[in-house]
Amino acid sequence: MQHTTINPHICGNTRRRYGVTRLTMRFILLLSLTLIPAMLVAQEGRIAFRRSVQFDFEVPEELEKRLEQRGMGDQIPSQRSSELILLFNQSESVMISAPRPEQEAPMRVARLRGLGTRLRMGSSSRSDQETLLHSYVSFEGGTMAETREFMGRNFLISGTRPIYKWKLTGEQREFLGHVVQKATAEHDGSMIEAWFTMEIPVQAGPGPFGGLPGMILIASIDEGHTVYTATDIDLTKLGEEAIRAPEEGSEVTREDYERIVAEKLEEVRKLRAGRVRRPPF
Repeated sequence: MQHTTINPHICGNTRRRYGVTRLTMRFILLLSLTLIPAMLVAQEGRIAFRRSVQFDFEVPEELEKRLEQRGMGDQIPSQRSSELILLFNQSESVMISAPRPEQEAPMRVARLRGLGTRLRMGSSSRSDQETLLHSYVSFEGGTMAETREFMGRNFLISGTRPIYKWKLTGEQREFLGHVVQKATAEHDGSMIEAWFTMEIPVQAGPGPFGGLPGMILIASIDEGHTVYTATDIDLTKLGEEAIRAPEEGSEVTREDYERIVAEKLEEVRKLRAGRVRRPPF
């Protein structure tokens, strides 16, 4: 019978390799147990955004002269701003208006705001007439639901989430304590510039924007005509803050809503030309 001789050095090396392997596995397990809770926290939370939309309306020449005579020519608001809250987890998100404290503006400021509102209501620009109030997105289902105010009426629109063909530029910087990267896309004739962070690994962002490997913290549409900017990030659990789809507004399909918008804006254009009287909804 042939006997096999076991080299003790090989046996010792094997034991050492097994020992290193066990230590490595223990280290990986410990590291995983440490990182998983942090990742879970980073995939749920709330982000405050400020939305700024540039006005497209033109001030009539006579009105502009009167305001200049009163020293108010440069005080008509050039944009409207609003505060928003984005609630999100790994599978869905919702953007809602932030509560606004009751503040009484000085009479002069209130009059200028009222003037800006009247000028906006007579504008044939879609961005002057439309406001996104409530936006829900399901990442898993690829669906979304929105409440949009258009010419004083709320519409509830459901459908598929837009797909943006993002291009990464390689540009990076720091924003609100997070490393963000720049991406661009063209969608429905608009140019979109987004800054997102992979430190919040959720494919979400303000309103309908998303689809990047991280949370969008800044979104600029058409060279700053509309800008969403994160102002505060809270990555703690949401608790009782529920993520719910909107229910307010007249239900319409996306196609019907786009048709209504096009028809009403055309009516405003004709009204401005003095040809027809604007009918109500």
